[in-house]
Amino acid sequence: MKKLIVFCALLLTLPLFAQIQGDYIETRSTDVFTGQCYANGEMGLTGREAILGWRVSKGSWNGVALDGLSIAAAVRAKATLGDPYGNPYPAKAVLLVDDQATPQQRAALISFAQHMGGRLLDNVDRVIVAPVALETSAAHHGSALLRAGQFATIQTRAITPMDHNCGNDATFYPPLTPTAHSMAAVALTDRYDGPGLGTSWDSHDRRSAFLGNFSVDAHALAANHSEAGE
Repeated sequence: MKKLIVFCALLLTLPLFAQIQGDYIETRSTDVFTGQCYANGEMGLTGREAILGWRVSKGSWNGVALDGLSIAAAVRAKATLGDPYGNPYPAKAVLLVDDQATPQQRAALISFAQHMGGRLLDNVDRVIVAPVALETSAAHHGSALLRAGQFATIQTRAITPMDHNCGNDATFYPPLTPTAHSMAAVALTDRYDGPGLGTSWDSHDRRSAFLGNFSVDAHALAANHSEAGE
């Protein structure tokens, strides 16, 4: 009985959506596909900055349909993101919201991104409304393009054998947000030139990107919370 009450209470506090799914892209200011020796050498020196992007292919959040809309976030943390010995929080974030969204949809997109980003997006310095588009290529594996107005750009390609620097190259870091599937990729362009973070960057040809997709189910989320509270 107690378990049922907890489960019902969690349902009342969850966002009002059934399922939301789409594409995800991420870049970091350090290689995510690399050898452990390289990664250990960069920790504390790089990897504080990141760009995250979501495109909703289908679904609603808080009862608001978001089909076809996108949102991106530029982040600057206090330490290398993913370093088990560093504390990157509190991080600072700028949200770039699709200008095709209505005010109600913008609020839902922001809520969705903060849910997915967790502590990484707790401290939003500002929200910018701009043209935001994430395009992936079915014909070219690992190829994607994110544009967020004049502020952020990510362009990727697949990792090839020519991108291996040593015999131990592997996906060293996981993505920063939940994904249903993801793969590391080369960031041909990773650029942020906007306000709010106190820095900008423009890097090229780094093994610093992730491509993936997400699928969030309210019922599964509620069940996971219920099991965690047993």
